[in-house]
Amino acid sequence: MQISDFCQDVTIMNVYLVGYRCCGKTGVGSALAGRLGWDFVDTDRLVTAAAGMDVAAIVARQGWEGFRRRERQVLRDICGRRRQVVATGGGIVLNRDNVAAMRRSGLVVWLKASPEVIAARMAADPDGAAGRPALTGLDSQAEIRAVLESRIPLYAAAAHLELDTDEAGVEEVCRQVAEFLEEKHDGQ
Repeated sequence: MQISDFCQDVTIMNVYLVGYRCCGKTGVGSALAGRLGWDFVDTDRLVTAAAGMDVAAIVARQGWEGFRRRERQVLRDICGRRRQVVATGGGIVLNRDNVAAMRRSGLVVWLKASPEVIAARMAADPDGAAGRPALTGLDSQAEIRAVLESRIPLYAAAAHLELDTDEAGVEEVCRQVAEFLEEKHDGQ
């Protein structure tokens, strides 16, 4: 576990989970929200519900920029609320304003996984390919490596806390986040 400096005077309003596809954001987010007694929110689900179509259809009709525009609007609404655990889309860190908004309004936790683990999780997810349009023209393995390489610095810059999910299960990750929140609360 790596913890960057976290401003002691910030009241943690929300917990934002960032990371690549299949790093555990939805599973951890749902379990963590239950543990904390907070609401669970998934930005991709909110985007698709508002659009009335899935991610693949949004991207097919409006491109990734259209999806990202909708994602920014959803995040703005989320940041105005409190006591939520938020599973974000993997590319939410591509926009600096998104990162600034998340850091201002809560704790940003980067859930990390190796390319091999991500590929295995994607292959095991029956809805994975249908719900996750390609980000590049590369095959799955090459895409994971290329996109991760470009996003790792963005995830690192956004995160207050980094947790590896390769071997840690949902409950272990939840425990680590809850302990971090307790430490910050006790230190204030």
